[in-house]
Amino acid sequence: MASRILPASIARRTLQSAPQSIRAASRTIPYVAPRTKNLWDSYRPALRIAGQRRALSNTAQTRFANADGTFDPRHHERESDEVDVCIVGGGPAGLASAIRLKQLANEAGNDDFRVLLLEKAGELGDHIVSGNVIEPGALNELLPDWLSEDNPNRFEHVTPAKEDRMRLLTKTSSIPIPKPPQMNNHGNYIISLNQLVKWLGERAEEAGVEIYPGFAASEVLYNHEGVVKGVATNDLGISREGKPKDTFERGMEFHARVTLLGEGCHGSLTKQVVKKYDLRRDSQHQTYGLGIKEVWEIQPEKFQSGLIVHSMGYPLPSNTYGGGWMYHFGDNMVSIGLVVGLDYPNPWLAPYGEFQKMKHHPMYKDVLEGGKCIAYAARTLNEGGFQSIPKCAFPGGALIGDTAGFLNVPKIKGTHTAMRSGMLAAEATWDALQANADTGTIFLYDYEDKLRSSSIWSELKQVRNMRPSFHTPLGMYGGIIYSGLEAYVLRGKSPWTFKHGRPDYAATKPADQCKKIEYPKPDGKISFDILTSVSRSGTNHEEDQPVHLQVKDWDKHAQVEWPKYKGVESRFCPAGVYEYVEDDSKELGVRFQINAQNCVHCKTCDIKVPNQDINWTTPQGGEGPKYVLT
Repeated sequence: MASRILPASIARRTLQSAPQSIRAASRTIPYVAPRTKNLWDSYRPALRIAGQRRALSNTAQTRFANADGTFDPRHHERESDEVDVCIVGGGPAGLASAIRLKQLANEAGNDDFRVLLLEKAGELGDHIVSGNVIEPGALNELLPDWLSEDNPNRFEHVTPAKEDRMRLLTKTSSIPIPKPPQMNNHGNYIISLNQLVKWLGERAEEAGVEIYPGFAASEVLYNHEGVVKGVATNDLGISREGKPKDTFERGMEFHARVTLLGEGCHGSLTKQVVKKYDLRRDSQHQTYGLGIKEVWEIQPEKFQSGLIVHSMGYPLPSNTYGGGWMYHFGDNMVSIGLVVGLDYPNPWLAPYGEFQKMKHHPMYKDVLEGGKCIAYAARTLNEGGFQSIPKCAFPGGALIGDTAGFLNVPKIKGTHTAMRSGMLAAEATWDALQANADTGTIFLYDYEDKLRSSSIWSELKQVRNMRPSFHTPLGMYGGIIYSGLEAYVLRGKSPWTFKHGRPDYAATKPADQCKKIEYPKPDGKISFDILTSVSRSGTNHEEDQPVHLQVKDWDKHAQVEWPKYKGVESRFCPAGVYEYVEDDSKELGVRFQINAQNCVHCKTCDIKVPNQDINWTTPQGGEGPKYVLT
């Protein structure tokens, strides 16, 4: 009987009814069952793997040890799979790329062309955070009937944008100011990107993409020539002390002719590839913002469907870039949040605390009072823009989406550029593979060319000077004035290109040079303590695993950071991961502590810590936040 590859999620759901040993095997060995007369035929490979693992766990201590007796999983070979294209990241860029690749393969009648997508979240969308007002051009091109009434599978969770407001806030007032033309949202839609990504995943599976949620790609694989040949997922079942548990499972390798990295902002694999191939040799460093967000259900009489509000000024000081938003969408829902540029200088500033203060401003509080907060999320975003775009193609693959930095900061949008970059990479990949049918190295030169001739390039170039203009001595007000000049007069045609200031971590000043900030106690109605918020993110990590926030020496870290910055880590983290706990046994009187189970994967620590000695890596696949409506 002829067989076909089933979408991974269908195979996973089928295995849900299997015995526990089979489900455990399927957890990290993505067996995709062929269609057979006997369902149990599809379980046999998983049974074989489960048996191997039982034998493996009995001998792990002796077989996987170094000469000094320490555990080393590298002594055991990983399972592997061969695909045509491997995509890391199930966000808008990764899914758009996957769908476009299968569209091209299906049009060519190539049913055997394998596109595999790995996503570290337990389900697609669980780690997705955004405003989000989407500009639909790229989505219209990828899936023209995505909103059509004639399409039974259309995306239904859209709220047409109706009204834009821009406000400059003082502590008690709200001053209307002109919005730049880039922020005109006529024809756009307010959505939950979390919902859109889930819907895109269904469309990708229908096209034949193999989707593997819960698989955290943690290592880039190279061939003997230094060309990327795929990725490997991390090992599971290792204790906090680095020893194998009964549940130990070696990660899996996915080999591909082309590997596309769509990890989102500050991707852990992207960092490795950028460094190895020096992809930033012709660009400036990246700059970042931290976005903190809540979703509220508000009283019906306060709801204004399609209303889009942006604010600048209060509560942020004039030397700190950022702004707030509130979008009315769905049924009596509002998305409210604050973005804080991570080049802020004062180590006493806490973005989470600033967000809680902002909600008490009358403009926001009047809407939220009497409502209910139902979700919380936080994530960093790239703000470097045109100057900070690295080389995006490397031997064997490419960077797509926000991991490459295609966010349009003045427009406050990046989903459309992320999706378009994924589609361009897909087309370049398909053409390159058709032109190189042998096993030679694939270099996506055409992807770089396509980017430069696309709307992404022209759009980002036009607004390239707006964000860095806030680095002038005039601060926020000077940036507003210059941005207005760029938006209405120069329109990106100025012969100069501003440079960014120092990297975000280097912008942090010593604590004794800055004014200490005291934040008011949360009232539990409009503002909340940080652990209450984290509980609304659905975050969960198994505690008995290696800390994925890697600091080589915790005591040394404290000795370097505490005297100068007085616990900046505990303030920049929006999830209460980092603490300095009073400890008389320590010379400093405090002990540095990492509560990794609280981590919402925002990656602020990796970006902002002044000594740059925190390395964010992937925890076990399927763990982290489980966002809803974000």
